[in-house]
Amino acid sequence: MKRACKDCKILVDAGACPLCKNSNFGTNWNGRITVINAEKSAIAKKLTISKNGDFAIKVR
Repeated sequence: MKRACKDCKILVDAGACPLCKNSNFGTNWNGRITVINAEKSAIAKKLTISKNGDFAIKVR
């Protein structure tokens, strides 16, 4: 089961967050977005995502 970082919302399987190095995760998340090119993505900018990867839209 994927877990979402509560700070940067990236989805991970286990371990610390690869982006912010935090270990504050939530298993209750909604929506998923895959960012391939964060620099050109209007949706990534709207969600303040600056890196490529799989992200949760909302984390509780």
